[in-house]
Amino acid sequence: MAKARASNRAIWTGSITFGLVTIPVKLYTAVRQENISFHMLHDEDHSRLKQKMVCAADGKEVHPEHRVKGYEIAPDQYVIISQEELESVQPRKTKSIEIEDFVKIDEIDSIYFNTPYYIVPQETGTKPYRLLVDAMEKAGRVGIARFVLRNKENLCALRPKKGALILSTMYFANEVVDLDDLDEVPRQVKSDERELKMASQLVEQLAAKFNPDKYEDDYTTALREMIERKAAGEEVVSAPEPETAGRTTNLMEALQASLSRARAAAAHEPVKVVEKSAPRRGRTAERKTDPDQSKKSRTRSKRKSTKE
Repeated sequence: MAKARASNRAIWTGSITFGLVTIPVKLYTAVRQENISFHMLHDEDHSRLKQKMVCAADGKEVHPEHRVKGYEIAPDQYVIISQEELESVQPRKTKSIEIEDFVKIDEIDSIYFNTPYYIVPQETGTKPYRLLVDAMEKAGRVGIARFVLRNKENLCALRPKKGALILSTMYFANEVVDLDDLDEVPRQVKSDERELKMASQLVEQLAAKFNPDKYEDDYTTALREMIERKAAGEEVVSAPEPETAGRTTNLMEALQASLSRARAAAAHEPVKVVEKSAPRRGRTAERKTDPDQSKKSRTRSKRKSTKE
């Protein structure tokens, strides 16, 4: 799979400040999601469909000059906010990433991280940029800062990587849901020792170094290939879904089967499925005999009786 290429256009320019030091920098997108979007069309002539802002009371279209913003405080009750009022409380549009603290990276729960960006120096900021990167690497700390992007104040973390800086926007504390609020978490359930041992073996069997190239977006790839084939005039036929093995409801059996599968995959061997044998009826099991072999045995017995 081809990796996303860096954009040659910065999405933000400004400076990093810490103490009295100012570093002119540029901000670039670090990730590019592979989303495939569709337009809504009329099925008869394939013309684009348009959405209109319609009044719920009279069903008539409302033109832009008659549209206002309202915040619902109760069912069908709104506080009207004008554009001027919105602008009066918007964050001050500074061009500065102001570092407030330097903290240990392992002190930040990963749930706080949102979107990553690359920060590179402008021509006049090369030396202080290099100094900041080296100082952060030596201290083993990341910078916590605030900056304004797209009219929104963002909390962010700056961390060094390969001689450069990565800025990750962060959620504010009040935006993160406390895990203790979820009653469904089985805090009082105790694990069975045998099951825990088997599960630990399975974890160790599947342990590996993280390789991001190993994991691909199969759905997006298949969807893009289908679109390209249809655009080329090829008829697309859905393949039948492969049969999947039934899932066992016994946890211990599931762990044993998973562990066997993982070990076989590691050894590049097919998985052997052992089925339980049916219970025997009576003291001895019936044996299937070859009719020809039975006939020969009866003939030998008859000859022996004749000689006697």
